[in-house]
Amino acid sequence: MTFDNAVLSQRVEGLSKYAFTGSCLPRVKIEVGGAVSSHLRQKVKVKIKLVTKYTQLNYPKRRAGRGASLLFILIGITGATVVAQTANTEKPAPDILLLVDGEKLIGQLKSATGASLVFHSDIAGDVTIDWSKVSELHTNRQFAAIPKNVKLHKTEEAATVPQGTVAMSSQKVEVTGGKTAAQTIPVGDIGIIVDQPSFEAALTHRNFLQGWKGGATAGLSLTEATQNSQSFTAAVGLVRAVPGVSWLDLRSRTLFNFNEAYGKISQPGTPDVKTSLYHIDAEQDWYLSPRLFAFAHTAFDHSFSQGLSLQQLYGGGVGVVAVKSSNQELDLKASMDYINQRFDDSSLNNSLVGTTFGETYVRTFPHKILFSQQAGFTPAWNDTSAFSAFASAGLTFPVYHRLGLTIGAIDNFLNNPPPTFRKNSFQLTVGATYSFQ
Repeated sequence: MTFDNAVLSQRVEGLSKYAFTGSCLPRVKIEVGGAVSSHLRQKVKVKIKLVTKYTQLNYPKRRAGRGASLLFILIGITGATVVAQTANTEKPAPDILLLVDGEKLIGQLKSATGASLVFHSDIAGDVTIDWSKVSELHTNRQFAAIPKNVKLHKTEEAATVPQGTVAMSSQKVEVTGGKTAAQTIPVGDIGIIVDQPSFEAALTHRNFLQGWKGGATAGLSLTEATQNSQSFTAAVGLVRAVPGVSWLDLRSRTLFNFNEAYGKISQPGTPDVKTSLYHIDAEQDWYLSPRLFAFAHTAFDHSFSQGLSLQQLYGGGVGVVAVKSSNQELDLKASMDYINQRFDDSSLNNSLVGTTFGETYVRTFPHKILFSQQAGFTPAWNDTSAFSAFASAGLTFPVYHRLGLTIGAIDNFLNNPPPTFRKNSFQLTVGATYSFQ
C-alpha cells in the first residue's frame, strides 16, 4: 500500500496512545510506498517496536491473541484510509473532444492556434484537427489562451492573458476558473493555447545552464593491415534561446559550435601521414526587434593540412531575420572583426582587420529531419590578399528517441596559406548523434 506522508505521520503518532496486550505478538511486515520519506519510514518502525515492547512487558501472554488482532485492525484502518485518499489524486480527468461527425476523442489537449488544435489520445496519438471540424471541447486541466497580436515580454504581463479550463462550442473558446476573469474568444482570434505550466515556465527567468538544445555527433574508423589508419570525427552544436518557446518573441540567443576531424596513416619504413582540423565558434545575439539583432562572436580554427596553427577571430555586428516560419529561418549577418593568424612558419603570421558577411539557415523537414547550414566570406581591409571563406552543412535523421544519424560537411578556404599548401580544405563527417532536449 502507498502511504501519504502527512496522513501516515498522524497515524504513527497515534500508535503510542494504544496499549496492545500479549507477549508474543506475531511479526508484522510494514510496506511503506515510495511517496513516503525515509525519515517517516524509520519512524513507523520505531513506533511499532515501542508499542510491541510495551505490551510484552505489561500484559500476560494469555491475551496475546486479542492484542495481535487489535494491532492488525489499526494497521488495516490506517492503510485503507491512506489508499482511499491517494487514489483520488493519482491522475487528472481526461479532456474530451467532440467532432462534427459525431466522433469522440478522450485524452489531452496539447496546444492550439487560431486555425487548429493538437490533441493526444491513447488510440490515435497526437492528431492535428482544424477548428472547423470540432463541435465541442472540454478540458479539466488549465491552459493559457494568448490572443493574436498580444506580445508578452515580462512576467507581470501574464495577468492579462486568459487562464483556466477551456470549453469550446459554436466556434468560441471560453476560459474559466483560473487566475483571471472568465473570457470568451472566437477561435479565429486565438494566437496560441498552451498548458499553464508551460506558459508560466516560459515567462520565468532561467539560469545560463538551463534551456540548451542541440546535439553531439561522433564517428570512428580503425584499420590495421600493412598500413594502419585511425580517424576520428566529432561535432557539437548548441543553441540557447530566451525565451525558449516559438510563441514568444526572442530576447536573446546563444550559439556554440565545435567540429573536429583527426586522422593518421602509418606504415613501417615511411613517415606518418597526419590530418587535423578543428573549428570552434560562439555567438551571443541580442534582439532589438523580432527581425533585427545585434551580436558578438568569436571563432578559432586549426588546419594542419593548410599549415595554419591557429586563427582567432573576435568581432561584432548586426543581423536581420530575412525568413522565418514554423519550420525554417534564414539570418543574414555582417560584422567588423579582428583576425589573428598563426602559421607553422611564424614569418607568415598576420594581424588583420576585416568584415565578415555571413548567413545561417535552419529548416525542419517532415519526420523531424533537420537541415542546418551556414557560410561566410571575410575580406581583410589591411591586406586584401588575406581573405578567407567557409561553408558548412549538416543533415540529421532521427533514428530512435534521442539518437540519430548525421551527415555533415565543412569547407574552409584560405587565400594566403604557406607555400606548398593547398588553399582549400574539405571535411566530411558521418556519425551517430545524441540530441539534447
